[in-house]
Amino acid sequence: MSDTLITPPPETRPAGGKAGLGLAALTAIVVGSMIGSGIFALPSQMAGSAAPGPLLIGWAITGVGMLTLAFVFQTLASRKPDVDGGVYGYARAGFGNYIGFTSAFGYWVSAWVGNVAYLVLLFSTLGYFFPGFEGGATVPAIIGASIVLWIVHFLTLRGVQTAAFVNVLVTIAKVVPILVFIAIAAVGFKAGLFGADFWGRTAEIDGAPLGDTMTQVKNMMLVTVWVFIGIEGASVYSQRAARRKDVGRATVLGFVGVLALLLLVNLLSYGLMTQAELAGVPDPSMAGVLESQVGGWGAAFISIGLVISLLGALIAWVLLCVEILRLPAIEHVMPKALAKENTHGAPANALWLTNICVQALLLWTLANESTYTNLIYLATSLILLPYLWSAAYQVMLAVRGDTYESGGGRTRDLVIGVIALGYAVWLVYAGGWQYLLVAAMFYLAGTALYLWARRESRLPAFTRPEMVIVAVVALTSVLAAVLMATGNLAVL
Repeated sequence: MSDTLITPPPETRPAGGKAGLGLAALTAIVVGSMIGSGIFALPSQMAGSAAPGPLLIGWAITGVGMLTLAFVFQTLASRKPDVDGGVYGYARAGFGNYIGFTSAFGYWVSAWVGNVAYLVLLFSTLGYFFPGFEGGATVPAIIGASIVLWIVHFLTLRGVQTAAFVNVLVTIAKVVPILVFIAIAAVGFKAGLFGADFWGRTAEIDGAPLGDTMTQVKNMMLVTVWVFIGIEGASVYSQRAARRKDVGRATVLGFVGVLALLLLVNLLSYGLMTQAELAGVPDPSMAGVLESQVGGWGAAFISIGLVISLLGALIAWVLLCVEILRLPAIEHVMPKALAKENTHGAPANALWLTNICVQALLLWTLANESTYTNLIYLATSLILLPYLWSAAYQVMLAVRGDTYESGGGRTRDLVIGVIALGYAVWLVYAGGWQYLLVAAMFYLAGTALYLWARRESRLPAFTRPEMVIVAVVALTSVLAAVLMATGNLAVL
């Protein structure tokens, strides 16, 4: 059997606007997956890292870096309409089946680990109203999280279109509290407070200085990694789009909208409280900041908003989880069973596998008291390499001139690709070596699925270059196992 890129059968592609996801649904997937919990914790996290001046520099760098990644997904959706699956499809098309597999598998693990983090924080937030849930890892909290998980599971089994429609409604609902916060913060904003120590030369957080300008910039940029995860959401769903050009539009629209919300929430907060006070507000810090302006109802209002936001993010990421398994299964990179759809068009087997993994890790958090932050860092580290492969693929296309026969836009796309690639490399570095080691262990374990898929399709397992890659992954996994056994590596 030939191992060329396989175009999915016609019935798997939407035939028209009614059959596929429109611009609103695709944009909601981007916004819904990006706005989860990060924006609600942003005020205190940023205040603990940087003063307003370095903050603006860091946001400018982050904005340019993430905007170039958004343009990468937009450009690739336009220039490679035959490549489906976003981060998976671009990695496979550019660097072969095994790299495509690692991109899909890493993205999938990242997505469901992130869902565990969302569920833990969801019930930790509900602890504001119901003390039995406080902390998010109590027995009542895990039972509640499990119930929510399986409600979302059976909703998704009703079909991707149904789940996507619910996601649009929830996305709208969770943006409303953020807009209310911005409106109140704009009214109460004090320019003198914002500019009192603009460069952070005298500010101290927990008795320690913030450091020089570049140190503050680096520290705040580390915080921004998680809040932008999800920018690729529309491209992952490219095969289900009613119109291919909506994929790129949704990516850019979603990114610009979320960036505006992040900037306003972050910068306005500095004009409401001193930086030291802001850094000391407990999470979700947006609730504490609003409470300082309007009283107790403000904290309750934002907590409700966070609950809605987390539910929306959970739905969005469940959708992404199953889609990133379905497409590789169609193309002999994952076992065929994961491509099987039920009568509602939902990838049922992929959904069951995903949520069984989520349930297992929820029970693990109960037994091991894993923190939300640890789960988020692990999820982030696993998703960064797929970003890198996508940026590298655009650079490869521009260098080779592939799809640029007329010459139009080649230099522009090369520059954008190089900037995006450099930023993606920095994100991988910033993620921390310990999480990369653990990621290698996940990749090695997942390789069993890849070998299963290749064998059932009677295709060769690895090319020679891929064998080298597998060897590197195996050696890195051994190193990680040794470090974990000796107590020198722990992430959960």
